[in-house]
Amino acid sequence: MSKKLLTLLVVAGMAVLFASTGIYAGTKVADTFKMETKEYAKHKKGLVEFTHKKHAEDYKLDCGVCHHDDKGKALKLKMGDDVQRCVECHTETVKVKGEKLKKKDKIKKYQQDAVHANCITCHKDHNKSLKDPKDPKGTKGPAPASCKACHPKTKK
Repeated sequence: MSKKLLTLLVVAGMAVLFASTGIYAGTKVADTFKMETKEYAKHKKGLVEFTHKKHAEDYKLDCGVCHHDDKGKALKLKMGDDVQRCVECHTETVKVKGEKLKKKDKIKKYQQDAVHANCITCHKDHNKSLKDPKDPKGTKGPAPASCKACHPKTKK
């Protein structure tokens, strides 16, 4: 084998290695992460810790339960697919009665309401499906459905 061909093969192999590493690193989803973004530097309550693995593997939920297109239709995704963060698409504002909020705060309120509604509704529905007569509203079952259950206390 000529030296030129060997050099070419080594360079091509390195290029494939770097490209595949870059693609994998760019779409890797953390199994467990705290729901923290630069848009929300300050928090009144503790950060929610979310786990993809439990929701996808243990609870058998499809990614589209949370991830949807601009019309609310579930996206067909699999672990590792590249997705946008909620705050990149949810840029609408919400009307808040009696409060005068700046536009950026109205957007934040909309995003918080959307996330809370999605999570809490799903958790309460799951708890209700267990048909516990002591928990008809679905607030006390295994799926957390209260502020304290999701948001740990912060140290002061």
